[in-house]
Amino acid sequence: MPVAVAHLPSTTGHVALREAAQQAVQRRTSLTVIQVVDAVDLDVDAAHRAGMTDQIENVLAEAGITDLKWDLRLAAAADETDETADAILSLAHEASAELLVIGARRRSPIGKAILGSVTQRIILGADVPVLVVKATG
Repeated sequence: MPVAVAHLPSTTGHVALREAAQQAVQRRTSLTVIQVVDAVDLDVDAAHRAGMTDQIENVLAEAGITDLKWDLRLAAAADETDETADAILSLAHEASAELLVIGARRRSPIGKAILGSVTQRIILGADVPVLVVKATG
């Protein structure tokens, strides 16, 4: 069963990807990279996969991880918390992930109280352990 990571092309996303890759190596399993985008069609899918492949390989190389089997799964979701969280949870479930790694960004106390977050929805809705990481600094 692979380790899954919800990845965004950001500093926090790279930290989550690096940690997920390290978890996969420690667990002697593969890595499933999940990314939610606005829309998926054949042209966008091919271009997106090519760009993401380069980003993933760069992050893995920076972490010194060179021999890890990984795959990329894309899902389309509107820019809504529930839909994005559900897409991530669905892809992690389809991959039979044993662990889901997600990145979290800093939010103000008011933002936490008033607005829902994808991170919170994933933590509460996941049927596997969730490891939350954040970028330092």
